[in-house]
Amino acid sequence: MHLTQYTDFSLRVLMYTAVRPSGRLSQIKDISEAYGISKNHLMKVVYRLGKLGYIETIRGRNGGIRLALEPQDINIGEVVRHTEDNFHMVECFNSETNTCPITPACKLQFALSDALAAYLDVLDQYTLEDITDNRDALAALLKQSD
Repeated sequence: MHLTQYTDFSLRVLMYTAVRPSGRLSQIKDISEAYGISKNHLMKVVYRLGKLGYIETIRGRNGGIRLALEPQDINIGEVVRHTEDNFHMVECFNSETNTCPITPACKLQFALSDALAAYLDVLDQYTLEDITDNRDALAALLKQSD
């Protein structure tokens, strides 16, 4: 399975904000520098995460972003489902663009569908709290101080 860069960045933003002390704001500039990601990309990600209700954005001079939910209430599988454009692993997963002549008799799509379901089932077992419970180590690597 391969996640898009957008989903990867979304998860990284959530992890960064989860590691911050409770209620502390994070700035896109700091997240950009910590991960080496373009601020423009992050602005799109942050906007979407805000629309999805995962983060709260505060505008203004002293603004920033923070989690809108507790880390234990943010399910990783859900985040992946909300941020991935599609899960078209192979051509036949997209009926609009599928040109494969063996699709009507092919059983590979069923095996891949089962694999995708298993993949998402595993991600559903994790929350943001689970993947950031080593806060001190993550904060040090992300050069967060407070």
